[in-house]
Amino acid sequence: MEYVADGNFWWSIELEAENGASGGVAEEALMSVAVLSGCIGSELFEEKGTLTLRAFYRSSEPVEHWLSILGGILDGTTRDFPVRVRSHSRLENRPWDTAHLDAFPPLPVGTNLVVMAPWHRGKEPAGKVPLYIYPGSAFGTGYHESTQIALSFVERFIGRGDTVVDVGAGSGILFIAALKLGAADALARDLDPATVAEALRNMGLNDLPPDACNLAVGDLLKGVDARADILTANILLEPNLRLLPEVGRVLKPEGVAIFSGMTVTERPAFLSALSDAGLSLTAELTKNDWWGCAARFE
Repeated sequence: MEYVADGNFWWSIELEAENGASGGVAEEALMSVAVLSGCIGSELFEEKGTLTLRAFYRSSEPVEHWLSILGGILDGTTRDFPVRVRSHSRLENRPWDTAHLDAFPPLPVGTNLVVMAPWHRGKEPAGKVPLYIYPGSAFGTGYHESTQIALSFVERFIGRGDTVVDVGAGSGILFIAALKLGAADALARDLDPATVAEALRNMGLNDLPPDACNLAVGDLLKGVDARADILTANILLEPNLRLLPEVGRVLKPEGVAIFSGMTVTERPAFLSALSDAGLSLTAELTKNDWWGCAARFE
């Protein structure tokens, strides 16, 4: 039977984190999966000690369409933080479009930055550098603590004319911030092909030409031959650890490497690996359960 779209309801799909992943990491994994699958709203709650996210999808497609997309994403997720689909159902119409618009107010970050959804253009606080990012489309919208930590370091260490290399670019918010703060050029890589289009869209929102950043699909620093004044990596612990041995090949001797996306409990393991790679801690920040740092070569 042919599926007939009905705008009077939404699909509700519940995702849960398995294997007792810790609070901050479980939440990040659930939110990332929901965002990448195209959900238009979500509710996070804990039930019997398990963190669950109820994600909502348009009824313009059958529920099997969304389940198929989720299946493809989950097949590629890391085993360390597995997520599974628990259930799905039909939900009568709720104004998610309006809720989506209201959910992302202008957000001051660092000293002089403000993250803004494009529909808030014109409401920029005086003296702030606006970063226009379309939320809910790719990892790194600026509303997560790990991205705020990385942005604070970008603002602190960027210099006019710098070259920036951004690993795991997601929405592009970090290299966009660097360019708007005076960087001369940027190179960005992300494993997910969908993020390239999203980062390009966000560059356009910030009046940056496409050639301001060498943006492509890539695995960490594989194939990157640029020399960076600033290297940014707002990714999870395991890829950050895999990245460390390659940093010396890309980062200039006087450059700064910025690492985020890790929890406070993961700090000791990363600092040990940081030292083994010949890097010394320059600064660190904590926001709730999330931790990040800046480092230089000793």
